[in-house]
Amino acid sequence: MTTTGADIIGRSLSAAGATHAFGIPGGEVLALMEGLDAAGLKFLLVKHENGGGFMAEGHWHMTGALPVLVATLGPGAANAVNVVANAMQDRVPMIFLTGCVDAAEAETYTHQVFDHQAMMRPIVKGSFRLAHGAIGAGMAKAIALATSGQPGPVHVDVPIGVAEGRADETVVVPARAGDVGLPPVSTLNAALEALKGAQRPIAIAGVDAVNEGAAAAVESFCRAHDIPLVTTYKAKGLIDESDPLCLGAAGLSPKADGIILPLMAQSDCILLLGYDPIEMRIGWRDPWKDNQTIIEIAPVARTHGMHSATHLLIGSLAETLPALSHSTSARWPSGAPAEARDALKKAFAPKADWGPHQVFATFRDVMPSDTVITADSGAHRILVSQMWDCPMPRGMLQSSGLCTMACAVPLAAGAKLGRPDAPVVAFVGDAGLEMGAGELASLTAHGLPIVICVLVDDSLSLIELKQRGTGRANLGVDFGTDARGAPQGTDFAALARAFGGYGATVQDQQSLRDEIAASMSRDCFTLIAARIPRRAYDGAF
Repeated sequence: MTTTGADIIGRSLSAAGATHAFGIPGGEVLALMEGLDAAGLKFLLVKHENGGGFMAEGHWHMTGALPVLVATLGPGAANAVNVVANAMQDRVPMIFLTGCVDAAEAETYTHQVFDHQAMMRPIVKGSFRLAHGAIGAGMAKAIALATSGQPGPVHVDVPIGVAEGRADETVVVPARAGDVGLPPVSTLNAALEALKGAQRPIAIAGVDAVNEGAAAAVESFCRAHDIPLVTTYKAKGLIDESDPLCLGAAGLSPKADGIILPLMAQSDCILLLGYDPIEMRIGWRDPWKDNQTIIEIAPVARTHGMHSATHLLIGSLAETLPALSHSTSARWPSGAPAEARDALKKAFAPKADWGPHQVFATFRDVMPSDTVITADSGAHRILVSQMWDCPMPRGMLQSSGLCTMACAVPLAAGAKLGRPDAPVVAFVGDAGLEMGAGELASLTAHGLPIVICVLVDDSLSLIELKQRGTGRANLGVDFGTDARGAPQGTDFAALARAFGGYGATVQDQQSLRDEIAASMSRDCFTLIAARIPRRAYDGAF
């Protein structure tokens, strides 16, 4: 049987741990899809390349399987720009395969043809165009780049002739990137001496700690040395957020920052544990004082310019943290971290009146502790990120580097595909669901019974809030109204039924509680449209 270039591509991805590919086919990727299928990668058809990329990411979060997104040339490739940019900013090791015409044909044929690589290079770690005789080598380079250091997307353009042509070569399996190991001894010792003398150390952990799988190392170190932990939104659950040692997440809420940043200012030693400030709002630019010692452990050199560090340790958390072990005396004698934790709990406590606080608190109360949630971008994401306690890493998935809309439902779909026994809930705003409503059909097609909670207030609430906060008039943020001026929004419950799911609208806590409980036994997706008052997020975060 003849081996094609597509076969080499599929076998390369399979050898690297890929199990699925997501996307929408076109004529230029038919041979490529056959190669993926022959290598055992299951192809899942989606309704938009953006949704396919997020499904691939959600599946990776649950399984560790290398995410693969497939798009045809021209409009297919262009459709994927948003999700590829998200993978770059959210540190997702995605392989993005696009079909393209052969070089000779491109010289005289222009229909749907443009330079994919020129479009992709600003938002990927690398872009490769495969060539006869070096298909396996090209794939090995792409996979190694995507999975090394800080992971990220790599684009691979596959000419039709390369995919369909005979390939007399073998698969090149890239060496798996090992831990970066220990930093130099002199740097390590200097950081250790500084830490030994600290009376008020505090730690911030981020996405690099999650991607390293360093939850156990972080928890063990913080607990042994009585160091309270703050996390970014991506790193929620590195320590069970119900644990007194964990202060919860920070980064986008001015209300949370108003409690956490003053606590940081009291610290004499701040540890940055796989902390990437790409998730943080502008108030986290260079927040440290000159008299504070900053010890940063990172997998790669930091070039972002968001902050500086006294001691930069390039190394893995799993190996570096034990090397910083030391004897401790009483720390934080003032009890300030416990006070800050209490203040945060009070700041985001459920309210008596119906609104988003009650929605999130009711879901957390009814759903099992191991529920995986996703959140779309918007006001609801900031609030639920502060309110929802995660007992484990990757218990909450979101776009927090790029902060893009229309990610929550496909992220949840991918998570459910990867962990079918886990309850999965997607929290999304009304605009976010409308932006990606087609993926409701994908839930039905692939039998993914997730729960979707739509916060309905007929407005782009977060942007409207920013307009008012800056003294601007209401412009372009409210949805349509009927002849009487009343909101005329989408009937989301009917939309769910049209796509093969179950839909309900609720406006009180008991109805919501009943619908959540009933959703647990359904074999189709459930959409609960929680209608909340206008301006319900005022003062919430």
